[in-house]
Amino acid sequence: MSVAAVLTAAGSGSRLGHTLPKALVPLGGEPLLRHAARRLLEARTSDGERVTTLVVTAPPDDVDTVRTLLGHLGGDVVVVPGGATRQASVAAALDALAARCPDVDVVLVHDAARPLVPPALVARVVEAVRAGHGAVVPGVPVTDTVKQVGDPTRPAGSSVGSTDAGPLVWPVVRTVPRGDLRAVQTPQGFRLDVLLRAHAHGAHVAHDEALAASDDAGLVELLGEPVWVVEGHEDAAKITTARDLAVAELLLRDAPTTSGPPTPALPPHLSAHAAEEAL
Repeated sequence: MSVAAVLTAAGSGSRLGHTLPKALVPLGGEPLLRHAARRLLEARTSDGERVTTLVVTAPPDDVDTVRTLLGHLGGDVVVVPGGATRQASVAAALDALAARCPDVDVVLVHDAARPLVPPALVARVVEAVRAGHGAVVPGVPVTDTVKQVGDPTRPAGSSVGSTDAGPLVWPVVRTVPRGDLRAVQTPQGFRLDVLLRAHAHGAHVAHDEALAASDDAGLVELLGEPVWVVEGHEDAAKITTARDLAVAELLLRDAPTTSGPPTPALPPHLSAHAAEEAL
């Protein structure tokens, strides 16, 4: 029995203001993808268990680039083309995993957009699955006050489209007790059989962006199986906007450096983007 990980890296970087796919956007001179993959492979549980196979979903036009970027990491790294949605990409990775590694029984699913995930958090998720929880997600407490709102309206007498209509407003339905809320992160961990059943159950919406699941735990919930939360970490934050990327740059700059094998040079088109970011 062994642990594998799926690393989703097929999304676009449009909200970051990049022409590059998000996973290839540089952070500290290296693509987000390479940071995330390294941390997944570095993680060790208290029993010494680790990710033995990493399946990466890449933009179809960048499969060869992603293989080049990750080739130095060692271990069993497989790159497959991603699908039309995140759900479809994970399903493609699971198909590749089933054909390659019949002994895998625990699977992590992680987003390359969370490049600074601590290896200790990865290990915590694996340990929770091994302890008998079939679906596990890391989560952090919600610190803001959260309001549930109703349908938006405009001030009485204003017409839609009018320049003086005033701002759109939403009525507050209730204040949601934040003590019961967690902002969920990745990697999410699953018994392989649970995750396969969840994807099979939700396969009819996998290729529809409007209906597809935004995370794998959501598919497990729809299956009627329990999902459990372990303590997350603020460094596992998702990079979506340029501000998120700037915060990650600061975190990376302040992080202690570790020795390891030399990092290979970036492909020329990525090197050019990294140089632009440094200016």
